[in-house]
Amino acid sequence: MNKPIVTVVIPAYNSEKHIKKAIDSAFNQDVELEVIVINDASTDKTVQVLEAYQDRADFTLLHNEHNSGVALSRNRGVEKARGEYVAFLDADDWWETGKLSKQLVAMRAKGTVICSTARELVNSDGTSKGKIVGVKERITYPMMLRQNWLNCSAVLVRSDVIKEFPMQHDDSHEDYITWMKILQKYQEATGVDEPLLKYRVSNDSKSGSRWNSAKMMYKAQRYLGISPIKAAFYFCAYAVNGVKKYYFN
Repeated sequence: MNKPIVTVVIPAYNSEKHIKKAIDSAFNQDVELEVIVINDASTDKTVQVLEAYQDRADFTLLHNEHNSGVALSRNRGVEKARGEYVAFLDADDWWETGKLSKQLVAMRAKGTVICSTARELVNSDGTSKGKIVGVKERITYPMMLRQNWLNCSAVLVRSDVIKEFPMQHDDSHEDYITWMKILQKYQEATGVDEPLLKYRVSNDSKSGSRWNSAKMMYKAQRYLGISPIKAAFYFCAYAVNGVKKYYFN
């Protein structure tokens, strides 16, 4: 196959119910891409579901010997990426067709290295919750201190940049830490304010509750070297914004 423009990295742990929808939404994009799935020692039928893609030249399946978490899994995928850009997609989410091409147009027009889209929240069964979380056209480091505007399953980032800042600290918002490091160096991100990501909301996820998510945000900011007092202030802002984002229009 030709060198892809985008490498799609999908970590998977016990994802038999939803991963086919995620992968198919990636292959339905209108840009040349490859998909790399990292099986994080699943104990269900995830691997059997993935067998349907094994003969595709644009599909790669990696296996973690032990359950290692999303940070290490995503990093493994990034290391193998051949695309000029990397897009992350969680196994229970999916994209609208045209998501990646619209991001590429926006990034190239603005000259930025990272981009996110808006997202529509869906229930565990895939039905809409009737809630769209928008994104700003321009996103900066100070804006991100109070609210995470870059959802991991919506992010498209230049490959050399994400390889420069691998994800760390799985006990917090590991993706947020990476975005902040990127923004410290590259100044700003671009947003495409269309709900091109369908984001499945589940209380079983690592940050399923808003309270847990806010606590992990505090921990992530401490990892970034932000003082306890400032991190506590941003914790409160993040918690309030989280409630508004998920429960109010």
